[in-house]
Amino acid sequence: MRDPHRVLAETLRRLDSLLAKDGRTRDEALDTMKLSEESGVPQDVIQALLEGEEAPAEDITERIVSRMVHLRETRLRADGRRHSYDEIASSFGASRASLSNLVNSRKKAPVEAVTGARPSRLGGPLASTQAGVERFFFGEPNGWLSAEPASALNEALQRVLKALPATAGEQDAEPRAVALRTAAALPDEKWKLLQGVIETLERQARDELGHDTNR
Repeated sequence: MRDPHRVLAETLRRLDSLLAKDGRTRDEALDTMKLSEESGVPQDVIQALLEGEEAPAEDITERIVSRMVHLRETRLRADGRRHSYDEIASSFGASRASLSNLVNSRKKAPVEAVTGARPSRLGGPLASTQAGVERFFFGEPNGWLSAEPASALNEALQRVLKALPATAGEQDAEPRAVALRTAAALPDEKWKLLQGVIETLERQARDELGHDTNR
């Protein structure tokens, strides 16, 4: 998988370039509160990442649980109330108690208690819970709950990029750029497979162009 910080740096360079053409700076264009709501990353961590710093180390279970809480606080029901644990858990065949106990147990174990410890492995019940919660809020499992802060912020920034005016050349290149940004978080084997497909298509295109010029 590509380095999330390198991918984020590439996105920020493109963002700065487009903003410069629009006569604005990053500070003027970005709302860290909105980025935090969309990504599930705390505002102070977003600010640090925007300044090129590293996100603080965190246990992956702590990250997943904190983002579950974040989703309940920010993705509300049509009536403006939070979704209940029972409503969320029953959507993927779990019990209310199993979900609320997971959240409450992590609240009793502050982040400092896991600092310096090896991150938890994502598997078993936690993995199925993550998939179920993501399916409930997003329609399908998408890795949102466990995504590294740099990756989560990078994804949120794509909406900002799409809202900015682009030059004609950038518009022509946009489909490929979107595909590459989407592929950035793929596992190594899938990334290599995608690269192979792109290279094959490019060779075919060059061959076809060569045949056309020889006619």
